[in-house]
Amino acid sequence: MHTVVVGTSGVTASDVLAVARGGARVQLSEEAVAALAAAREIVDALAAKPDPVYGVSTGFGALATRHISPELRAQLQRNIVRSHAAGMGPRVERDVVRALMFLRLKTVCSGHTGVRPEVAQTMADLLNAGITPVVHEYGSLGCSGDLAPLSHCALALMGEGDAEGPDGVVRPAAELLAAHGIQPVELREKEGLALLNGTDGMLGMLIMALADLDRLYRSADVTAALSLEALLGTDKVLAPELHAIRPHPGQAASAANMAAVLKGSGLTGHHQDDAPRVQDAYSVRCAPQVAGAGRDTMAHARLVADRELAAAVDNPVVLPDGRVESNGNFHGAPVAYVLDFLAVAVADLGSIAERRTDRLLDKNRSHGLPPFLADDAGVDSGLMIAQYTQAALVSELKRLAVPASADSIPSSAMQEDHVSMGWSAARKLRTAVDNLTRVLAVELYAATRAVELREGLSPAPATRAVIEALREAGVQGPGPDRFLAPDLAAADAFVRDGRLLAAVETVAGPLL
Repeated sequence: MHTVVVGTSGVTASDVLAVARGGARVQLSEEAVAALAAAREIVDALAAKPDPVYGVSTGFGALATRHISPELRAQLQRNIVRSHAAGMGPRVERDVVRALMFLRLKTVCSGHTGVRPEVAQTMADLLNAGITPVVHEYGSLGCSGDLAPLSHCALALMGEGDAEGPDGVVRPAAELLAAHGIQPVELREKEGLALLNGTDGMLGMLIMALADLDRLYRSADVTAALSLEALLGTDKVLAPELHAIRPHPGQAASAANMAAVLKGSGLTGHHQDDAPRVQDAYSVRCAPQVAGAGRDTMAHARLVADRELAAAVDNPVVLPDGRVESNGNFHGAPVAYVLDFLAVAVADLGSIAERRTDRLLDKNRSHGLPPFLADDAGVDSGLMIAQYTQAALVSELKRLAVPASADSIPSSAMQEDHVSMGWSAARKLRTAVDNLTRVLAVELYAATRAVELREGLSPAPATRAVIEALREAGVQGPGPDRFLAPDLAAADAFVRDGRLLAAVETVAGPLL
């Protein structure tokens, strides 16, 4: 099994995906163990002094003015974990929790948190054993980190709370740790706080959303190309010299992808035939511009994610010169903003795909296709209600595009008086990405049927490969009305698991 080695200088997005989704094992580097030990010596020295140090010998948040005596400090660290593990609502997905745990371990191993090496090793042991703490949907305001979600993970390290085992069964964490020979940790000064104080949940969801969107944006280029072909549109608007004079890199990549998919098509260029068109509709002609803007938004989001992956987010932090200083690096604004930006881009990509689908189904705008792509219009309703489902999904995408980061609810007796709501931004983006997959699946379903209805005209080799692969996947072609939900579900799976891209790239080569 693949092993990810965690050092002091951060990790990569590929590392996060390998651990969160691929089940990769985690190993601490010798450099990380040495840095953990050195930072812990600094914390121990400060703990022995009479002067109060935030997080080491004081309370937390609005209670930071109280100096905690040495005999109560272990209890203080236990208490912060127990009291902050206050999440509610549905369970968060396993890959999100594994990303959350791994990214907190990444920061711990930086040597800036003061956590002992044995605590870090126990974090790695839980990941390697496939033990996933139960984390709930609600509890993070995205400031002072993802407090409640991280607290539920820290609770499992202490052998408390519930967790899911590698068999998928939820049971008490103490039982799971014992079954895998893992000793629960007894937290010492600063360790409880260090385990809770990071942007790890929102960052993990950002990294996974970017991976999913990389696939979906390329898939959207394919479905847009299929719709252009089905509508007998012109591919001249995809010429690279047109996109070179508006040099947005995402736009050029999207246009290049569509051109590659349509190479050799016998359906494009018929816009001057029976009902002459000088130009195709915006939803067809401007597909590269809209998808390209989303791609460029993703590029900015990756930049933010990479910076955050290199960061050590905690408060207070142990600095190389031995100081332990309070700071505001736990504020989730940088991550929250790009999560919201992506939700806007996703909503617009879904919206333009739905407009193309509607055009395919409208006999007044489809340039010769039957109403709703029905076999016997009137007796058959065709794909009328498939578009309703797509429209409902797009409407939901628009609601999910409302930014979470524009809101702030003060907490902790006004000590934490401005928060990022980054966790909420991440949760809604996750839903948006899921729904975008369904939206593109409906366009794929409609466009492939429409292409097949263009009798006497040959589709491009790449789009023909898509149609053949889709039919082999059990998605039926034109014909009388039938139970549509299974077809739509199969089309969704075809997009979601990458078979759409695989079918295209076998013929057209790798898409950008």
